[in-house]
Amino acid sequence: MAKLQIREALRRALREEMLRDESVFLMGEEVAHYNGAYKVSQGLLDEFGEDRVVDTPIAEGGFAGLGVGAAMAGMRPVIEFMTFNFSLVAYDQVINSAAKVFQMSGGQYKVPIVFRGANGAAENLGSQHSTSVDSIYAHFPGLKVVTYCDAHDAYGLLKSAIRDDNPVVFLESELTYGVKGEVPDHEFLIPLGQAKIRREGTDVTLVTWGKQVMMVEAAAAQLAEQGISAEVIDLRSIRPLDQDTLFSSVAKTGHCVIVQEGYPFAGIAAELAARVQEACFDWLDAPVLRVCNRDVNQPYAPNLEKLVMPSPPRVIAAVHRVLGRDVAQDNALDLPQQGA
Repeated sequence: MAKLQIREALRRALREEMLRDESVFLMGEEVAHYNGAYKVSQGLLDEFGEDRVVDTPIAEGGFAGLGVGAAMAGMRPVIEFMTFNFSLVAYDQVINSAAKVFQMSGGQYKVPIVFRGANGAAENLGSQHSTSVDSIYAHFPGLKVVTYCDAHDAYGLLKSAIRDDNPVVFLESELTYGVKGEVPDHEFLIPLGQAKIRREGTDVTLVTWGKQVMMVEAAAAQLAEQGISAEVIDLRSIRPLDQDTLFSSVAKTGHCVIVQEGYPFAGIAAELAARVQEACFDWLDAPVLRVCNRDVNQPYAPNLEKLVMPSPPRVIAAVHRVLGRDVAQDNALDLPQQGA
C-alpha cells in the first residue's frame, strides 16, 4: 500500500493507461515540457514522447475540438484544462459535439474522451478562476461527471473514466493535489456511478462530493461530540448518480442536508433535494436543506471568500435546523460570523 499525493495517484493512473493502450494520449496547456501546471503529468513526456503528450496553445476551443475529433476516429484523448473555468471557452465542443455526437450519429460514433482539470475555488484566485462547473456539465445528457476526494478514488476513477466509451468530465482540485492517501500497489478500477459511505450514521444524511467531503467529515466529527450521528455520503459520480445509496441512507436517517460547492440556483444540490423529496417523502421527518456557496460571484479577499464557501459551522447549523434542535443557530446558515 503506497502513500501517494493525489497528483501522483492521477499520474500513475494516466501512465498505466497509456502503457496499456496506445490510443490514449494527453493534450493540453503546459502538460509536456512544463510537466503540467500542477505536475500531474511530470515525466510523461520523457517516457511517451511528443506524439502522446502534446503541448497546446492557449486555445481551449481548438484543442478540445481536436480531442473530440480524435476520439471519433478511435483514439482515447485525455484533455487537460488548466482550470475548468477556462473550459467555458470550449463549451461548444464539449456540449454540442462530445455530448451529442453518439446520439446524432445514431450510435455510429463513440466519443471516448476525458476532460480533466482543476475545478472550483482554490485560495484567493478571484471570480474568473473559482467557478464550480459541476452543475453546468451535469445538466446535459451524454456527459458523465466524476470527482473524488482522496488519492485512492482519484486513481480508480480516472482509470475507469479513460476506459469509458462516453465523454467524461473529470473534476479535480488545486487545493488537494498535494494531499496524501493510501493507494494499493495493485491495479484497481472504481465503477462510475457508485457512491461511497464515508461515515456511518443514524440521525442525518450529509451528502456531498469532491473536496467538500473532507470539510463535511470534519463537521460530522463535531456533530458526534454533540451527540448527533451523521452519515456522510460521497457521491463521487454526479452523472451517473447512485440514487440507491442516497435513498437508502435517507430512508434510514429521516433527515438530509446536501452540501455543494457552487451556486444554489439550479445547482446539483437543488436537483438532489428534489429527487430525495420525491422518492423519500414518506421517510422524511423534515424538509431537505442545502448548504451552498452564497449566491454571489467569488470574492478575492480571503475573509470574504471564507464567508461565501460552505464551512463546518454552516453544515452544523443546517443539521441542527433540520433536526429541530436549535433554531437559534439559523443565523449561521444565512449570516455566518467572520471566519466561519
